[in-house]
Amino acid sequence: MRSYLLVLLLAASVTYLTVPVVRWFALRWHVLAEIRDRDVHSTPIPRLGGVAVYLGFVAAMLLASRMPLLSPMFTESRDVVGVLVGASLIFLVGVADDVWGLDAITKLAGQVVAAGVMVVMGVQLLWLPIGGVLSLDFNTSVILTVLVVVVTVNAVNFVDGLDGLAAGIVGIGALAFFAFSYLLSVERGIDRAMTATLLTAALAGICAGFLPHNFNPARIFMGDSGSMVIGLLLSASVITLTGKIDPGSLVDSSGGRVSWLPAFMPLILPFAILAVPFADLLLAVVRRTRAGRSPFAPDKQHLHHRLLEIGHSQRQAVIVMYLWAAAVAIGAAMTAFTNATLGIVVGLTIAVLAVLATRWRPAEVPS
Repeated sequence: MRSYLLVLLLAASVTYLTVPVVRWFALRWHVLAEIRDRDVHSTPIPRLGGVAVYLGFVAAMLLASRMPLLSPMFTESRDVVGVLVGASLIFLVGVADDVWGLDAITKLAGQVVAAGVMVVMGVQLLWLPIGGVLSLDFNTSVILTVLVVVVTVNAVNFVDGLDGLAAGIVGIGALAFFAFSYLLSVERGIDRAMTATLLTAALAGICAGFLPHNFNPARIFMGDSGSMVIGLLLSASVITLTGKIDPGSLVDSSGGRVSWLPAFMPLILPFAILAVPFADLLLAVVRRTRAGRSPFAPDKQHLHHRLLEIGHSQRQAVIVMYLWAAAVAIGAAMTAFTNATLGIVVGLTIAVLAVLATRWRPAEVPS
């Protein structure tokens, strides 16, 4: 655990300390998020915050490669290197979009290439808990892996519409997934040097280091160079965890069957973590398609926009979204390792708070 905490702290520190430098360069080079109809900020804000995000991730991986517990992941497997290459490619695509602007098809192509490179380097889904254990053939594995990466990247990108929203939601999800991955290795006797645990520790640190600069009022935006990187890291955590687990370790010795909860949870939890962004993504695609527009055409009808419309401030809307994300992520993670009833109760309790926060309106101050 100490090794992972050091990785988390270094990722947070490097990200936090490099943001001001990146912001200075963004201002100097005039890389700013201009005001558009769908935006909620009223003045141009520097972007390219993804540079600090990427540097925090690279620093965390360099530290991990020098640590006795974690270094075997860099020598005995190509998973971490594959994720590093994929993250680097999608980071470059994001930087190009932040600086010059890319059309949706070009960005999608970049995401597919980054995911494809990870697949070539061995980062791919190998099995699904369907009808016991369903081993995936190569073509199916490639398609599903690329799909998981692309959908997750775009879900995070879609939700990055308010100050601190993407960093906070992904940070909450990364912590929940880190806890799940680490406890799974302890309880199932799996090697604790797991790529998924390392990636989520680094991801939680990155989000924690970036959030103080990005929470309302934001001094910098992460841009696509940041949102696509953290989306890729979260999806890579899912994929590498399923590749690390031996399906045989999930067999219930009393009945000879695969225990459905730990078998499904590596796939369920990440989607539970991003339930809010995924729901927003699905609604946006349906909404735009029904209107005869491209699914990638921007609008101002995302969930966070609707919270603003009903009277919440930016900070209040972000906190409401945090609560919804925490209700699902924490409830799902607890269900996997505690009494299922307790996990459901905790999740529902946070969900009730989220409902109350959603419906709450601040009293108007008399003029």
